[in-house]
Amino acid sequence: MKIITLKEEVFDSFVKQHKYGNPYQTSNYAKVMTKEGYNYHYLGFLNNSNDLIGATMLIYKPIFWGYKYAYAPYGFLIDYTNSDLVEELTIKLRKLLFKQKFIYIKMNPLIHCTERMMNGNMVSYNPEINDILEILQKNDYIHHGFNRFFETKKPRFTAITKLIEPNEKLYYKLSKNVRNKINKAISCGVEIHQGTMEDLSTLYEFIKRKQRKSIEFYRSILENFDGNAEIYLAHINPTKYIKKSQELYEKEYNKNEELNQILQNNSRKGKNLTKIINKKMESDKVLGLYHENLTIASKLFQEYPEGVTIGGCMVIKYNQGVYLVIEGLDKNYRNYNGNYLLKWELIKKFNNAGYNFFDLNGISGEFNEKHKYSGLNEMKLGYNASAIEYIGEFDLIINKTIYNMYQKKNKKK
Repeated sequence: MKIITLKEEVFDSFVKQHKYGNPYQTSNYAKVMTKEGYNYHYLGFLNNSNDLIGATMLIYKPIFWGYKYAYAPYGFLIDYTNSDLVEELTIKLRKLLFKQKFIYIKMNPLIHCTERMMNGNMVSYNPEINDILEILQKNDYIHHGFNRFFETKKPRFTAITKLIEPNEKLYYKLSKNVRNKINKAISCGVEIHQGTMEDLSTLYEFIKRKQRKSIEFYRSILENFDGNAEIYLAHINPTKYIKKSQELYEKEYNKNEELNQILQNNSRKGKNLTKIINKKMESDKVLGLYHENLTIASKLFQEYPEGVTIGGCMVIKYNQGVYLVIEGLDKNYRNYNGNYLLKWELIKKFNNAGYNFFDLNGISGEFNEKHKYSGLNEMKLGYNASAIEYIGEFDLIINKTIYNMYQKKNKKK
């Protein structure tokens, strides 16, 4: 085996056809990460016939006495079931990177362990997972365990909605809670619009505290993914909000008047009368709610006649999939459920455009006990999404002496 430096176009072409290919193992993402102080290498792995049998993009930067740390986003693009390949590659990679003053490599391969339903029940299991784990650990890759939350660099569990049927059918497979939230957002006049680079500053206000990255990082994503990175914003249209609120109020008002007439006619007795009274009381509550919404909508129109943007997200389109990079919401407008409608509108759009899946990004791996991420799981998995469990994160130590010194220094901080 030989390790060579690949040209950018050769590397990107290989990634695109590999089963573990993803937008974070591309030259586009490598250039984005220069905004975070990283440099990068495109490495190719050749067999004895000079065929390209693997590749990886390594991003790296100095961290200790001029020694460097490297990260292979979502792992090397190789056949992890091939024990000989993994062993030979690891030996040669260590030798090469030792000379270049690397301390260790971190990676988190896109190797599926399981696919699960919303309640955590297993749909499928990768029978090769134990063999792969054994091969990696035999070659000194240190596994960070099967963590259930967000303790590692990237989430070990993600929610993925498969786009394999028409939107009409997909809608009825959404959870009842998600459908209710979507309908409420629509009744509140929420609309979804695609943004431009000029809207990045608006989006950034919703996301800047989530990952502590500069606006230039997200600007670089839009620039380097060259039309395949997109911004979407959730916006309240107050005119639409008033109109919808008025329609709902009038419809309920007419229903309430009909119930009132029945009661005044006193034509019902016993259980029938009790049933009508209960319906009237429930209608009174709904009518009061719609009246309140109409008042809020009118007030919103007075304050923001052109409307107000309440949230947004950024996605990357790659190959047959769409990846949710980040999303954010103005907490003052949380009850408008703009984030629910936002994801649904994107699912519909990309389903119609022929994409195969929508990756909704990280969730937790705890499906039974209540915890602070339970709402996140309920929301994302409510889009008829599967919970995909990956193998997890590994470290490969290149220079053990310097690595131990680096770890000791960090413990003292």
